[in-house]
Amino acid sequence: MPDTTTPVIKPLEKDEAALAFLLSRRSRPAKTLVTPVPSRDELLPMLTAAARTPDHGKLEPWRFIVLEKPALDRLAGVARTRGEALGLDPAQVQKGVDQFANGNLAVAVIEIIKPNEKVPAVEITYSAGAACLQLLNAALASGWGANWLSGWASHDRGFCTEALGLAENERIAGLIHIGTEKATPPERPRPDLEAITTWLSE
Repeated sequence: MPDTTTPVIKPLEKDEAALAFLLSRRSRPAKTLVTPVPSRDELLPMLTAAARTPDHGKLEPWRFIVLEKPALDRLAGVARTRGEALGLDPAQVQKGVDQFANGNLAVAVIEIIKPNEKVPAVEITYSAGAACLQLLNAALASGWGANWLSGWASHDRGFCTEALGLAENERIAGLIHIGTEKATPPERPRPDLEAITTWLSE
């Protein structure tokens, strides 16, 4: 006769180390990140972790572009050209240039807009943002300094097309800079949990 016994489901074991990491994680300012940076082999596990982000509908609405130093230098030039063409304030232009010129390794997380009648567009954006955070945390957990940036260039269609060749249905969700931290930043104020939490029991 078939076995009709209800299987025993073991609860997940508490991962104290992972919880401790999440309770103390702290981004490292991109301007404090120096060489060395992760090798391609070292970066692959971080990208693998980022690709395990929640993804409603299994649409895979994101991809990664790894920007090594020569690519970052090229993007700095494109940022300057675009900023001047847009008539931005020189200080604003320079800030956009410096984000790339001062970096040594970054990963552009690209959101891919994939219309789907079962998945609201905003959930695609949420998934791409989750991939950014997953990659950021994977880098930090791997012992590297990391920071999630955006900036005006990330939102400029001309820059996205010229610098990265993005299609019309693609945009930059975030630029994750990764490297060796030269200075540990102090802890910053965190939200008042009591003020931002509501408990509903019925």
